[in-house]
Amino acid sequence: MNSIQDIKSELKEKLAESIDYSRESSDEEIRELIDDMLIRESKKVPLSLTERDKLRRELFHAIRKLDVLQEFVDDPQVTEIMVNGPDNIFVERGGRLYKSDLKFENGEKLQNVVQQIVSDCNRVVNEASPIVDARLQNGARVNVVLNPVALNGPILTIRRFPDKPITMENLISFGSVTSQVCEWLGRLVKAKYNIFISGGTGSGKTTFLNALSHYIPAEERIITIEDSAELQICSIPNLVRMETRNANVEGCQEITIRDLIKTSLRMRPDRIIVGEVRGGEAFDMMQCLNTGHDGSMSTGHANSSTDMLSRLENMILMGMEIPLDAIRQQIASGIDIIVHLGRLRDKSRKVLEIVEVLGFAEGKIQLKPLYQFTETGEDAEGRVQGELVKKGELTYVEKLQSAGLC
Repeated sequence: MNSIQDIKSELKEKLAESIDYSRESSDEEIRELIDDMLIRESKKVPLSLTERDKLRRELFHAIRKLDVLQEFVDDPQVTEIMVNGPDNIFVERGGRLYKSDLKFENGEKLQNVVQQIVSDCNRVVNEASPIVDARLQNGARVNVVLNPVALNGPILTIRRFPDKPITMENLISFGSVTSQVCEWLGRLVKAKYNIFISGGTGSGKTTFLNALSHYIPAEERIITIEDSAELQICSIPNLVRMETRNANVEGCQEITIRDLIKTSLRMRPDRIIVGEVRGGEAFDMMQCLNTGHDGSMSTGHANSSTDMLSRLENMILMGMEIPLDAIRQQIASGIDIIVHLGRLRDKSRKVLEIVEVLGFAEGKIQLKPLYQFTETGEDAEGRVQGELVKKGELTYVEKLQSAGLC
C-alpha cells in the first residue's frame, strides 16, 4: 500500500497538471480540484477522514502557500522559523528551539518557496544577489541567504510577530517591565524625549519600540522608516510607512534608509521612527534628532547602553568622516534616553537598564543610570527573579515641564 507521502507526491503532480495556467485560478477553484482528486483517490486507496483533511491542507499549502512552512507561519505559538536547506527545519516556541520532522521534498521546492516570498514584496534574490530581507503578508520578517554564500542553503529565517501588537500592558504581565516604569516612559514619549532602544538579537527591541509608540499623541504626523516593515502602529491616523528597496537587474535603483530619512525631512514629520540603525544612516538619524524632530525613536544592536554609544560612533564614522568629538557631541545632544533590553538565560526578555544622556564633557558622553535590573535568584522552575531598581532621578526635566507633565 502506498504511504500518505507517496500519495501526496502523486496527487501534487496531477494537481499541477490539472491547473489552467492561462488564467488566474482562485483559491476556491484549487480547493475544488483537490477535493475531486481526493474523492477519486479514496476509491483506489482507503483514506480516513483525518488523512483526507491532512492531505487536502498540505496539497493546498504546496500549491498556494509556503508548503511545509505554512503550518508554522499559521501557528501563533511559533515565533521563529529557521530553514537550513531542504532537510533541516527548526522552530522556536516559548523561547526554545525544536527540530521539526517536516522537510521539503527537494531543494527545488525550497527555492520555489523562497522566490515566491521575495517576489510577493517586489524583491529579487539569486546567485548574483544572494542575500535579501523581505516580509510575509502577515508582517513576518524574512531573511534569505542563497548559494554560493550559504554552503548548505538555501537558508531561510522567518521572525513571526504576534497577530495583535504586544502592548505595554502585555509586557507588564510578562514581567518585562514594571507598570511604574511604563507610566514614566509614557510621559517621556508624550513630552517628546528622544529615546533609543538597544539590545541583543531577539531581545524584543522592535516589540518594545512598537509598544512605546502607542504613547504618541494621535494628532501628530509620524513617519516610520524600516528595512522590512515590522512596526504595527495602529493608534496614529496620520502615519506614513516607508521601506527600503534593493537594486535589481531590471534597473531599479537601491533606496536606502539614508535616502528615506533625507526625504522624510521634507514630509513635515512631527516624529521620525527608524526601525533599526545598522550603518551610515546613524549620522542622518542624529541629524534628525538635532534639527527639531523631538520625540523621534530608533533601535540598535548592542550589549549595553555604553556599547550602544560606541556602536553609534562607529556607524556614524562609516557614513561621514568627521572628528570623533563632533560625533559624540551630536549623539549627546540628540539622544535623551537609552532603554537597554536583554534576553536572560531562562529566555525571558526584560528591560535591564534605562540611562539618561547628560551631555558631552571631558571627551566623553556622560550617562546617568536611572533604572537597573537587579537579579535576586531563581524560582523552582528556573525562572530568573529580580526587579527594576530605581537608581536616580531624571536630570533634564525641561521637556516634561514644557508639556505640562512634570
